[in-house]
Amino acid sequence: MSVLLFFIDGLGIGSRGPFNPLDGLADAAPLAVFRDEPPVTIHDGIVVPTDASLGVPGRPQSASGQTTILTGINVPAQLGYHKQGFPNTAMLEILREHSLFLQLKRAGIEPVTFANTYTQRFFDERPRWVSATTAAVEAAGLSFRRVSDLIAGRAVYQDFTNAMLIERGEDVKPRTAEEAATVLARIVAENRFTLYEYFITDKAGHAQDLAKAKVVLTNLARLIRRLLEVIDLDRTSVILTSDHGNIEDLSLRNHTLNAVPTIVWGAHRQHIASRIRSLADITPAIVNILTEKAAAHT
Repeated sequence: MSVLLFFIDGLGIGSRGPFNPLDGLADAAPLAVFRDEPPVTIHDGIVVPTDASLGVPGRPQSASGQTTILTGINVPAQLGYHKQGFPNTAMLEILREHSLFLQLKRAGIEPVTFANTYTQRFFDERPRWVSATTAAVEAAGLSFRRVSDLIAGRAVYQDFTNAMLIERGEDVKPRTAEEAATVLARIVAENRFTLYEYFITDKAGHAQDLAKAKVVLTNLARLIRRLLEVIDLDRTSVILTSDHGNIEDLSLRNHTLNAVPTIVWGAHRQHIASRIRSLADITPAIVNILTEKAAAHT
């Protein structure tokens, strides 16, 4: 079997109202999950409201939340604070030792991959601070997918429409959400574990732009719906989660204190969903299901 972890930055479970772009948005399934309402999903998905605060006061933040998701270590509890932006030295050390990719490789679960495209500019102008995902990939010694891989249909950019790449002068063609979903499904079929990361939701939330947020969420929902149609859900577990709330409440420029939705589709969804209560449960659930199923076939 295989697992896809679909990470969405800044998507919480909010209330209905004029500041939630998901409220009344046509074709928002499966992302339209609202507080105090029974979740309505598709393809028999299971929605688990997931604690992003992790027992630490203050607003959940990207660096600490993502590091927690990608390691299974409750980073805010261990360090005593939520950290915005990029992982600091302490978090990078945690990622180097406990990266989800590294844990899977140590357990003999291969191949594992990060589906996102990196541009040559990243390698030429290596930033001082890198994302938790980048650090997690490097901890396991994995190769990064590049623009040439995207052109060949072997990678998906974080802006899966490729509009941002085109604006930056990359010689790539636009993609529809459905075309990107087909590429991502192909990558998933070739690997035991795949991570895909999308963070335009968080940018739209900080901008407090209702019209843009609706476009972003509509396109993202289209991608997910098509992905669930073309992926083999009999042998693949799809886990969607986020690091903190944001886009679900545009009355604030800051992150929210809301729980985030973890939605599980496909193979062993009941077993996986039953193990998840906080962001620190994501990595253990993935390692458990993949190693358990690998052992069953030996």
